[in-house]
Amino acid sequence: MNQIPLEEGDAMQDQYQDQGQEQEYIPVEESHTLRNVALAFAVLFVLGSTIFMYTLYQHIGALEAAQKAAADDAAAHNAAIMKKLGMTEASVQEASRELAMKLGQTQKDVASRTAELRKQQEASEKLLSSNISSVATEVGGVKTDLTGAKTDIASTRTDLEATKSKLDRAMGDLGVQSGLIAHTQQDLEYLKHKGDRNYYEFTLYKGKKPTPVSTVSLQLKKVDAKHGRFSLNVLADDRTIEKKDRTVAEPMQFYTGRDRNLYEIVVFTAKKNEITGYLSTPKNAPAPVQATANN
Repeated sequence: MNQIPLEEGDAMQDQYQDQGQEQEYIPVEESHTLRNVALAFAVLFVLGSTIFMYTLYQHIGALEAAQKAAADDAAAHNAAIMKKLGMTEASVQEASRELAMKLGQTQKDVASRTAELRKQQEASEKLLSSNISSVATEVGGVKTDLTGAKTDIASTRTDLEATKSKLDRAMGDLGVQSGLIAHTQQDLEYLKHKGDRNYYEFTLYKGKKPTPVSTVSLQLKKVDAKHGRFSLNVLADDRTIEKKDRTVAEPMQFYTGRDRNLYEIVVFTAKKNEITGYLSTPKNAPAPVQATANN
């Protein structure tokens, strides 16, 4: 048998395991190659990182230089504009201070004006509240007046109804049935309110000239106050109609006008040298020229 040198035997023994089993063989040269490759990659990574950082710093420097150049250009442009406008930095600062002062003064004016407007609004609200209270009081007074007026109207209506029951009808001196006859001033007011005819009041004095009443004239000739008798003339249509020895509350009738309207005279008081009464005319009778109908 060939003898294996001791050194080679030791090396061979390092490559195999005991007990006769076959073990994995790892060559020494391959291990050295992997280590070298890893070291090369590490060197390349460091070199690449260094180049990248150097390039990045250069780019940042370029950006900073460009920014500084832009700022310088802007400052130069602003300086040129200020020079054209005849302004300096000091004048710009002064203008800024003046503007700030004006803004502060404006704010004070606004605050003062706001406070003044608030006071005016409060005063207006107080005045409006006072006026509303006054109006409410006046409305209450008007309501009270209306209540009183309603009472007066109701009382007047009652008086008119009572007056109506006192009125009567009579035959006129022409034989024509007369309407309701008023014996007093209150009766006459009822007839006016009723509105069936036109009514004209008069007062005649003995010895006076004819007094215009409606479209005719009346003249008192004599009076017997003790017996309630009188005589008067009616001037109508250019003629004189005599009503002699008549009595109080006696309807005196006559026709006048183109349409022959029936007029009626009633005297309800006879005093010494004086009588009072009324003249009634149809609603379609001509309107008087000087006197006005009491409708």
